[in-house]
Amino acid sequence: MNILAIGAHPDDIEIFMFGTLAACAARGDHLDYVIVTDGAKGGSSGAARLSAIRKREAEAAAALLGVSPRFLGLADGTLTADAMLVSALKVAIGELEPDLVLTHPSNDYHGDHRALSEAVRIAASFSAPVLHCDALRGVGSAPVYYVDVSAYVEAKSEAIRAHASQDPERFVVASRQLSAFRASQANAPEGAHAEAFGFQPTFPFVDIRNLLPAPPAVRPVANRASRISPAKQY
Repeated sequence: MNILAIGAHPDDIEIFMFGTLAACAARGDHLDYVIVTDGAKGGSSGAARLSAIRKREAEAAAALLGVSPRFLGLADGTLTADAMLVSALKVAIGELEPDLVLTHPSNDYHGDHRALSEAVRIAASFSAPVLHCDALRGVGSAPVYYVDVSAYVEAKSEAIRAHASQDPERFVVASRQLSAFRASQANAPEGAHAEAFGFQPTFPFVDIRNLLPAPPAVRPVANRASRISPAKQY
């Protein structure tokens, strides 16, 4: 399958989606990245210099999965779900022909993420189903799919650290805490990690479970009542 990850900023794909993309690559899927903004507001080094640094960092991180990102180069902090953005995304989706698209949730904390989420939804219509990744710390997310990323936690941390200009250790910690929590929600064994995604069924894409990597293993659930004698149940 062809899997397309679309991130607003140069490090978003690594922070929110890398484990799932690594799982997709491991099963033989082809990966593509689209990075929409130039990331020029992610520091104080000067817009042009910082944009160039962040582009190199994104290329290094993507190379861990054998991907060469496509950069749209729009101004950081200015995204709106307008005709220009939707048109640019339609071109990318039409050329890359994904079977599945991953991007930001519509209620994300960052305005660029929210705008991109809406634009991707419009641009991908009738072309591919769209999965929405977690927001930072999982705030406001209502996931319906969980992907086991336990085998890729260290690789994900390495990918996040490739974005050295962004004080990446804070995102390493946050992403590990969130993926451990998501695995615990799925009743996975101790030490497991998962990435979680929201999905809104839209014709003709309704049930997309067969497009996703495997979910976390589920620990057996004991029926507590069956271990209590009838006399002690009341």
